[in-house]
Amino acid sequence: MSNQKVAIVSGGATLIGQKVAQALHRDGCKVVVCDINAKDGQAFINELGEDGLFVKTDITNDADIDNCIEQAISAFGGVDYLINVAATYLDNGLDSSRDDWMNALNTNVVGAGIFTKKVAPHIQKRGGGAVVFFGSIGGKIAQPGRMLYSVSKAALIGMTRNMALHLAPMKIRANSVSPGWVWSNPIRDFSGNDRGKADQVGGPLHMLDRIVDAEEVANTVAFLCSEKASGITGTDVAVDCGYMAMGPEQTTDKVSRLAE
Repeated sequence: MSNQKVAIVSGGATLIGQKVAQALHRDGCKVVVCDINAKDGQAFINELGEDGLFVKTDITNDADIDNCIEQAISAFGGVDYLINVAATYLDNGLDSSRDDWMNALNTNVVGAGIFTKKVAPHIQKRGGGAVVFFGSIGGKIAQPGRMLYSVSKAALIGMTRNMALHLAPMKIRANSVSPGWVWSNPIRDFSGNDRGKADQVGGPLHMLDRIVDAEEVANTVAFLCSEKASGITGTDVAVDCGYMAMGPEQTTDKVSRLAE
């Protein structure tokens, strides 16, 4: 990648978001991390070093999105890539209230859609670029205890195809990644920050007998943004250690066992 490329990573204060930002930075990108978590976001940018910027951003707020884009352009001259990592894991399954539904969809689906809409003209001005959405294995199959997260991720996979079509005339490619169980904020919290336990519980559901490393997801995102992926758009890429190829979960208590 050229040193002049600029990427915005929403949800960049999370474990996955940080790995995505690091992968893009290693490839020569200037990186704008936006998140509602200002403490962790700013600390991460301080560690990242040069060519990094943190902007506190609530992706359910249009003014916040506008401010993030404006600050990115002011600091680095433009935007080439948008990676929509930000998400909420709010999910009470079938018992979810209307407010729960609206909050989850507003964050996971609408936030990503509006951010993409707003940044697309700026990416076009740079001659085109790429947008990456975050799907999930949860967007492809039913999972015990989940409803809102699964529905929103399925919607994002569908959004990817439609965005690819609408953004193509602007020379912007749109793809999504769908991780399996990945070492991320929720898995870390469920397992008590015990990676070995997470692999022990989740490993049998994945062909490689372990959960996914966040770096593996991040490297795939960096590839999809690069010229090496110039012919790829409208596609969902599974980064799931073979989870989907092997088949669905066969029990209903795997997630609860992480907290035992």
